[in-house]
Amino acid sequence: MTTFVQFHLLTTYPLSNPNRDDTGRPKQATIGGAPRLRLSSQSLKRAIRETSYFMQDLAGHRGTRTRRLAGELAKELAEKGVDEKRAEEIARDIGKAFSKIEDKELEATTLAFISPDEWALARDLAEKAVAGEKLPTDKDLKKRVLRRADGAVDIAMFGRMLADAPDYNREAAVQVAHAFTTHQAIAQDDWYSAMDELKTREEDSGAGFLGEHGFGAGVYYLYACVSVDMLIENLDGDVELAAQGLEALAKALATATPKGKQNSHAHHPRANYIRIERGNQQPRDLSGAFVKPVSLAGGEVETASISALEDMARRIDTCYGACCDDLRVMSVARGEGSLDEIAAFAAASARA
Repeated sequence: MTTFVQFHLLTTYPLSNPNRDDTGRPKQATIGGAPRLRLSSQSLKRAIRETSYFMQDLAGHRGTRTRRLAGELAKELAEKGVDEKRAEEIARDIGKAFSKIEDKELEATTLAFISPDEWALARDLAEKAVAGEKLPTDKDLKKRVLRRADGAVDIAMFGRMLADAPDYNREAAVQVAHAFTTHQAIAQDDWYSAMDELKTREEDSGAGFLGEHGFGAGVYYLYACVSVDMLIENLDGDVELAAQGLEALAKALATATPKGKQNSHAHHPRANYIRIERGNQQPRDLSGAFVKPVSLAGGEVETASISALEDMARRIDTCYGACCDDLRVMSVARGEGSLDEIAAFAAASARA
């Protein structure tokens, strides 16, 4: 049976604008008829991949999302003394394994999420082509370069789609929901100005620039679900690497934040509350706890959010039976648990 690990987090954001919409204002959503602030799933996954837990602890096991593999490959070959035109021809032919290559540039038409193993295979094939070996074409080329499973933890977790090589798509082992405020919240606007420091008052006493900037604040609920079996399968059966990945994910979820307007707001929140669950039962989120927004009266929003989340878990368990076999809780407000305990629990899920 499949083992699932589920994360439920509550994180308080100060005045900030970490994830902007197309107008530059904080992203929003309406839930239960009430306006909420929102952080997109995509922005959260990007922030997770940029944490030190992924960048450093999983160094060598991170994929690269890019359109520029062919260009980088041509550059490497040219630096080794290969004729520039020949280097570009080889790089273009190999780059086609991942996506179509634009005619005038060595950039692919679409982004590809490329693992370290696939980069190494592409480089090896390029070296053989330089030595005179004929490059394979179409399906044979894809077989030589692409992999259905390997050691790229972030690709194994978040999946990928290769439009020109669908056989090598990877289904995501980790689902990450959009985070949203547990209470009613709306974006606010700040009017600001900047001064031209070389302009005199006699010349013009007005500002050199005027602008508006949106921001908001609140307690966000975030849910993430991991199919442990799929994660191990995507990592080509490497249980220990899966355990390291789960440990990194647990720590990243607690500390990662999208970095929009961070220099203007210095938002560096950490999760106030984490509930991690493990079991074979069908996953279920606890977002229903906040369809009715938590009351802002009295200012105890964090405490009320924790109570609502735990009450929803109890009520679901009463109606459906136990929805997990084991769980751990970290609560800053109650001085309960620790992030190290949460991470160790997550890692143990792969080794069980």
